[in-house]
Amino acid sequence: MTGTVVAVSRSKEHTFTKPNEESITLLAGLGVEGDAHAGVTVKHRSRVAQDPTQPNLRQVHLLHTELFDEVVSAGYVVAPGEMGENVTTRGVDLLGLPTGTLLRLGEEAVVEVTGLRNPCLQIDAYQRGLLRHVVGRDESGDVIRKAGVMGVVRTGGVVRPGDTITVTLPAEPHRPLEKV
Repeated sequence: MTGTVVAVSRSKEHTFTKPNEESITLLAGLGVEGDAHAGVTVKHRSRVAQDPTQPNLRQVHLLHTELFDEVVSAGYVVAPGEMGENVTTRGVDLLGLPTGTLLRLGEEAVVEVTGLRNPCLQIDAYQRGLLRHVVGRDESGDVIRKAGVMGVVRTGGVVRPGDTITVTLPAEPHRPLEKV
């Protein structure tokens, strides 16, 4: 399975949206160079408040443009970086990947998928009502999270729009993604 990097984004501040860049540099074990969420331990404000020594399983946020295509039918317009992602993708079923999947982004960078992004109320502050389109329930009543996946950087490197994404699945049995 392969896909494409559509856009790359980062923000030095804890902002909801992140400006697009010509490239970003992923740093092994840390995340996106110059991004507020880079680091060995958690940087997300609510998680820091709970326990600042937790490992940072959310170093890189990847979001699929297919979600943008889906929400436009409900009247929303979302562009790359506007939902806080670092890497916007096309052509990879991010939500269907198992935990531990390796994503090679471009020539060098490798991100290990750790889990699903747990969307928060900031999404509704960004565009009122959008949250219900990125979090829902299936027929059984289970929560469905569609706002992308989180990962940790295993191998650093530069990532640019247009780079190929190559997917390597972990050994079986596969573990489904859970919120991180």
